[in-house]
Amino acid sequence: MQINRNFQKIESSYLFSNIAKRVREYKAAHPDKADDVISLGIGDVTRPLAPAVIEAMHKAVDEMAHAETFRGYPPEYGQDFLLEAILENDYRARGVELSKTEIFVSDGAKSDCGNIGDIFSTDNVVAVCDPVYPVYVDTNVMSGRAGDKTETGWSNIVYMPCTAETGFLPELPKRHVDMIYLCFPNNPTGMAASAEQLKRWVEYANREGAVILFDSAYEAFITTPGVPHSIYEIEGAKTCAIELRSFSKTAGFTGVRCGYTVVPHDLKKDGVELNAMWARRQATKFNGVSYITQRAAEACYSPAGKRQIRETIDYYRKNAKTIYEGLKDCGFTVYGAVDSPYVWLKTPDGMGSWDFFDLLLQNMQVVGTPGEGFGPSGEGYFRLTAFGSAENTEKAVARIRAYFAK
Repeated sequence: MQINRNFQKIESSYLFSNIAKRVREYKAAHPDKADDVISLGIGDVTRPLAPAVIEAMHKAVDEMAHAETFRGYPPEYGQDFLLEAILENDYRARGVELSKTEIFVSDGAKSDCGNIGDIFSTDNVVAVCDPVYPVYVDTNVMSGRAGDKTETGWSNIVYMPCTAETGFLPELPKRHVDMIYLCFPNNPTGMAASAEQLKRWVEYANREGAVILFDSAYEAFITTPGVPHSIYEIEGAKTCAIELRSFSKTAGFTGVRCGYTVVPHDLKKDGVELNAMWARRQATKFNGVSYITQRAAEACYSPAGKRQIRETIDYYRKNAKTIYEGLKDCGFTVYGAVDSPYVWLKTPDGMGSWDFFDLLLQNMQVVGTPGEGFGPSGEGYFRLTAFGSAENTEKAVARIRAYFAK
């Protein structure tokens, strides 16, 4: 019997697990300060679910208590009521026509980002932005698609540097690639991509026969006019792009778990519809999302749900502005926070990102995410999130300002 040796190539712990471990160790060593620690690191939400969502969940629970309204296994690809709500609100409202059979409801974008590789050959060349959400890289390592570890990354992965010089946006690869991971608005830099910039990627993918894996988990935070919320707003995207979406950051579903992936019927490789392959994969390895959860997701699109969710997103946007302006006022170089809940900052005096992590934790009891954890180009940068409470966000920024004012 042999094991999948690719698992031994990656770090033994996930980036955010490593952060949590360091915080636990700090609290154990400093019990008098344990309650003072404020986390602006992991991108988990803190606001409660919208009242419209809670009401829908209660109603669904009551339905499950009666034989005539009880639901068993859900449809493999999603309940019609949710698929229709997604089509109408996320796509038709933006001039995009899709069919229900192109949408696959899941337990979240993270799962689909990792699982989508099942339908692609391990011989494919992968391109990722750098810095990058670690799941894109780690899951390709696990599948055997990444090659060997080097000093600057993985030998079979094409890294597309997103630096201050490039406006934190990737440039087209100078070589052929098969799978392209794009996330806009971006995690971790917080930058958004314009329609013109996305058009270049769609044209490149169609020309090269590549597939764009477009993570739009943060589209609800877009405020800049003209910035696309979906890759399918770009002409030609249906023949080259798969879109992954989530209710986690949009509606606070991090603990509820619901998302969806769009695979257009027009997207074909080797004469085969990728839609059919993903449908087969999901039917075999995934058993659908609970009825209660899908009713909750549907409620996000009701008039009351939309209004309540918008209020929560505005709450987080205000936190992002508080962080951005507070750090900028005390001399930091900062990015993001406009179309995203993330603030991306340059560490002071060339300090390493993990050293800056320790400085914040030890001296200010503030937790963030070291840029190095997002890839080679993330070194020298740091991510803070707007998902804390307003009170804690203001406290954390005040501590940082006070320390660096010395």
